[in-house]
Amino acid sequence: MNENLRKPLQNRTVLISGASIAGPALAYWLSEYGYKVTVVEKAPALREGGFAVDFRGDAHRTVLQRMGIWDEIHQRQTHMGGQTLLDANGAEQMTLPPAFMSGDVEIFRGDLSKILHERTKDSVEYVFGDSITALDETEDEVLVSFERSAPRTFDLVVGADGLHSNVRRLAFGDESQFLRHLGYYVAGFSAPNHLGLDRSASWFNAPGRAMSVSNYDGDPDRAGVSMVFESEQLTYDRRDTEQQKRILTEKYAGLGWEVPRALADLGNTDDLYFDAIAQIHLERYSKGRVVLLGDAGYGATMGGMGTGLAIVCAYVLAGELVTHGDHRTAFAGYEAGIRKYAKGCQKTANGAGGFLAPATEKKIRSRNRTYRMLCSRLMSGIFAKLTVKAANNIELKDYPAPEGRAAGAAAA
Repeated sequence: MNENLRKPLQNRTVLISGASIAGPALAYWLSEYGYKVTVVEKAPALREGGFAVDFRGDAHRTVLQRMGIWDEIHQRQTHMGGQTLLDANGAEQMTLPPAFMSGDVEIFRGDLSKILHERTKDSVEYVFGDSITALDETEDEVLVSFERSAPRTFDLVVGADGLHSNVRRLAFGDESQFLRHLGYYVAGFSAPNHLGLDRSASWFNAPGRAMSVSNYDGDPDRAGVSMVFESEQLTYDRRDTEQQKRILTEKYAGLGWEVPRALADLGNTDDLYFDAIAQIHLERYSKGRVVLLGDAGYGATMGGMGTGLAIVCAYVLAGELVTHGDHRTAFAGYEAGIRKYAKGCQKTANGAGGFLAPATEKKIRSRNRTYRMLCSRLMSGIFAKLTVKAANNIELKDYPAPEGRAAGAAAA
């Protein structure tokens, strides 16, 4: 990294909304550069568990190595094995190799969040159990009101609070202007490991519906159930999990294999995730002293390598800020540097729902033929290149070296 690129720090106080992945990744870099960073998170503590996320390609690896967490991610990886595809009767069709779904390395989102929090907790102020209620921007700062805390002023505000970003709503307007529904929904919850799986998964398909039962962590008692189903845009309360359970029960009623048992487990779960497969599309990722990062600005629910995208874009945003100092120039550089990259990752996610849950029996068979072809010895190398093409479609700049405790790792 080039120390000569550094400009005198401006906009020294930064508020980041969101303590999952994108927010702490940015907090890491900014704190190393000498910024005073506060992260506010609506949840009362770090969110544990969640889906497994993967990294693939040189761009992901380079940033994670510069952060000094590449080896730790490998130490906590899932070591996920193959994933078996089943037909409507539960008969095995084929098994996909680990790299097909798990990339170069895979880790639970909650474990990655813990790693980032551990690296930043001593240099970054974390405020859990609170959220932003208003943003009042002046020429020199942003007055931020909170649900629980007293109002405070910051030089910059970053929305890293996910697909349904509160910061985006306050600064840019209602999400209905920017969210594109892609015709599918996804759900996930934990359940007993009835099938005795060991770091493997089984995928069941019926037209327009898919369900997987997986075991990622080797715990013989625990499994994860994922559901993907085709649907027009639904009207439901995102906070009402009982309503969401009813939707899933109706959509999967009458199916075979493990579906009835999964629906019974659904009734008892307290960790249901349910959302549309959707994307955020904005003309700009910043407005005044507010900027969006990760899913809040260019997210895709699944298939768009959102975690790797957020990690790389956090590196770019911090680097542009320390290079330029002035937020207007820095935000312009950030947008120019990542827009093509973010759009490319979103493009790869456009067909995720239809590929996981094809709408007809004919399309299921066609999808399976595609899987067989991609997993063949002849095509495996080509497929490997295709899976990292979007993840690598960015030229990483050589930003200034941090002055903080991780300067050695960042220069790697």
